[in-house]
Amino acid sequence: MFSIDLNCGQPEKDILIADLFEAGSTGVIELADTDTTATLRAFFQDASEAEILARFGGTPTPADNRDWVAFAREHLQPMLIGERIFVCPEWRGDPTPEGRIRIEVNAGLAFGTGAHETTRLCLEAIERNLRPGMAVADVGTGSGILAEAAIKLGAGSVVACDNDPEAVDVARENFERAGLNIQVTVASAGDLPPASADLIAANISPAWIADLAPEWARILKPAGRAILSGFEAADIPLVTTALTAAGLRIAGEFQEREWRMLEAVHQ
Repeated sequence: MFSIDLNCGQPEKDILIADLFEAGSTGVIELADTDTTATLRAFFQDASEAEILARFGGTPTPADNRDWVAFAREHLQPMLIGERIFVCPEWRGDPTPEGRIRIEVNAGLAFGTGAHETTRLCLEAIERNLRPGMAVADVGTGSGILAEAAIKLGAGSVVACDNDPEAVDVARENFERAGLNIQVTVASAGDLPPASADLIAANISPAWIADLAPEWARILKPAGRAILSGFEAADIPLVTTALTAAGLRIAGEFQEREWRMLEAVHQ
């Protein structure tokens, strides 16, 4: 196994993480994180994959698998999110606090561990808006953490989809390990039936949130709500303009540091 260390600004971090996984990374961790910059370490199974990353400006070096696992286990800690969610690394035996649902995550996933601000914002919004029996669509499911939270919080049905087959495999494994019956498919918003969801969750890029605005309106039931994140304050005009043009009303804007999450309602 080989690793590569990369420095970037906070606005570029998520795009860089996505590019690393697209290039074949098996895992990404943050070595350092400030309000403005981040240092990432990406892991690859062999030298040929790591060498592809030369274009990012780093130098591939041999990595010790045991050091990677130990580092990840040290830095990924249990988290209380919202009023009812407890996210815990799968190797930890911490008891679930009374009144909270337990979601176990592993360290091999850069997105979907609950450690990122947009994931936490979406989890809090799902908890806040979900009512028992609701139909939920998780678009761009990644690790499946949002879908898992929805079903454990009482959703009547959850459909999870992602256009990345590897992400779908990861989500399916996570659902099976958790003993959950959640439909997960290689698909995008355009493949979902019209008026099929009371609640949509999508933690993806601002460009995709904006481009898919008509799809959010199409998929939502009357008075349904979309929970949309994956963008920063500077992206708000792009996203809100597209959502409004598609006939959705912005019902709330939430933030953690520079990251934002919007709730949009089908009018």
